[in-house]
Amino acid sequence: MSWLRRPLNLWLRLTERPALTRATPQTVDRVRRRFERVTRLSLHPPRGLRYAWHDMARPVMEIDPGVADDAPILLYFHGGGYFFGSPNTVRNMVGRIARASGVRALLPVYGLAPERPFPAAPDDALAVYRDVIATYPGRPIILGGDSAGGGLALVLLSQIVLLELPKPALTIALSPLTDLTTSGASIRDNDATEVVLPAERMNELAKYYLDGADPRDPRASPLFADFKGATSVLITVSRSEIFLDDAQRMAKALGDQGVSVDLQEADGLPHVWQMFAGQLPEANQSIRRIAKAITQALADHAA
Repeated sequence: MSWLRRPLNLWLRLTERPALTRATPQTVDRVRRRFERVTRLSLHPPRGLRYAWHDMARPVMEIDPGVADDAPILLYFHGGGYFFGSPNTVRNMVGRIARASGVRALLPVYGLAPERPFPAAPDDALAVYRDVIATYPGRPIILGGDSAGGGLALVLLSQIVLLELPKPALTIALSPLTDLTTSGASIRDNDATEVVLPAERMNELAKYYLDGADPRDPRASPLFADFKGATSVLITVSRSEIFLDDAQRMAKALGDQGVSVDLQEADGLPHVWQMFAGQLPEANQSIRRIAKAITQALADHAA
């Protein structure tokens, strides 16, 4: 473990978790502005990336690390509990993944609560995917996302299978939120070691997002979705975070349905620690492993 892990966890515990604990639908604009500001000031993408915005089913940010015009596509969904976050807040992490794996990244804006509660996010994700496969026909696609965005990527994968759309070569879910019933034991058991997410607010925040919908709806909680026939999935999670059970149970559910799944667990790291790539050695290592998985999946897809 690097020496940076401890001060990073302390900083997150003293700043980010209290800020999220105080979040309400009435203060969501303040939470959004703060998260945008903190990520802009503290997380710096590598040099040489080119950015552009495109009008698709939803606005989409493109990150081009200097790849060929026909490079594979990484369709990546940002995290933020379905309340906050944007393509800008994950530019550092996704830019590094794109550069390391030689892909072009597309990061959609999708509906956030309370203005656009469930099912806006999965509806937007599916609409964007349809646009991507129409705009880039035959191009290999990787799905990805972190936290709520990781859950959304898995929801999209299940919808792709259900609707018999062209399948991605790989789906990547970093510390994914997969169960909006909040029934995972780690939400309680890891409360003391979680440094980012307010365990005591998870059920309440899930209800705000669902807006009366069933938390077991597979478009809200991919843990309950049908994945038979899906392509490979990579999941990463820290053993100290409250979404540990969400990741482990998701991996088991996928495996039980015959899906090839690689669950990568780490010790003592914060929720979506890959956000700190460029500063935290463990984040850099995870980015390299993700890039290796993408490269292998693309090779298998082409075979």
